[in-house]
Amino acid sequence: MTKIKICGITNKQDAINAAGLGVDMLGFVFFKRSKRNVEPKTVRDIVNELPPYIAKVGIFVDEDAKNVIDVAEDCSLDILQFHGSEDAAYCAGFKDSYKVIKAFRIKDKKSLNGINDYDADYYTLDTYSPDMAGGTGICFNWNILTGYEFLKPVILSGGLTPDNVIQAIEIVSPYGVDVSSGVEKLPGKKDLDLMKRFVANVRKI
Repeated sequence: MTKIKICGITNKQDAINAAGLGVDMLGFVFFKRSKRNVEPKTVRDIVNELPPYIAKVGIFVDEDAKNVIDVAEDCSLDILQFHGSEDAAYCAGFKDSYKVIKAFRIKDKKSLNGINDYDADYYTLDTYSPDMAGGTGICFNWNILTGYEFLKPVILSGGLTPDNVIQAIEIVSPYGVDVSSGVEKLPGKKDLDLMKRFVANVRKI
């Protein structure tokens, strides 16, 4: 069954609603320049309300390694997702204590070069933007991935919505799908009906 990650959670009600839909992972963005940035103290309060089977994912962008660990411990995170220009050695440095997701922003076929050099637990494939590290709400050409053999499970991201997620899964056959803006009323505020539709459509496959 395709795993579901809802990213950009900023408040307890959205987290509880998502948990009630049976999603597998919730993502919290610790990147100050993101519209969905959330403070560790808020995440601490949220995770106390979550069932233990939901993985808590912290999203970081080119953050100091010590700060990452401090936040991860403070917020009881399970998985660390690196969404910047972090190199393979940096990402590998956390694997003794946490699962690691390395995100790659896909523009064209050349964007796939070097992905398998990273010994992460999962690869997230997101849409390239010159201005944003993620959360663009725009899809990349999924056919770029055809025939490429990834050494780690792939989580597909970038512009996914309830209306296109079935097609995305049919083309890519990812381990998981990651949605943020596609289930929002506005940045950082999720829409319960959109989340319900997204989850229902993923579960149809």
